[in-house]
Amino acid sequence: MAKQEKALTRDMLVGMQVIDAEGKLLGKVKDVAFTVGKMGISLHVENEKGENRSIFWEEVQAAGDFIILKPVTQGASQLPQQIKPEQTQPICPTCNRPSSFIKEYQRWYCYNCKKYL
Repeated sequence: MAKQEKALTRDMLVGMQVIDAEGKLLGKVKDVAFTVGKMGISLHVENEKGENRSIFWEEVQAAGDFIILKPVTQGASQLPQQIKPEQTQPICPTCNRPSSFIKEYQRWYCYNCKKYL
């Protein structure tokens, strides 16, 4: 008998803890978002300090009682990081390079792809 697929609603996702592939708690899902011009959804995650980041659904390995992210690819982890201590720097899902936070717009931007995440 085949395993039945389980749909996750927004209400189910909001409030779930997000854990990276190494078991570190990244925060809780505060909302679900769509990015104009891209397929799929992203999760708006807030950590204990109130810092926010977006995680694209393609980065999710599993979701049930909590969300587990896929391991970061080796190529992306070798790229230079310019992380500000108070912010978690997301990786561009298109080119796998670190993004930059544009304070004026309160958004992350990929200079390689020339677009906001």
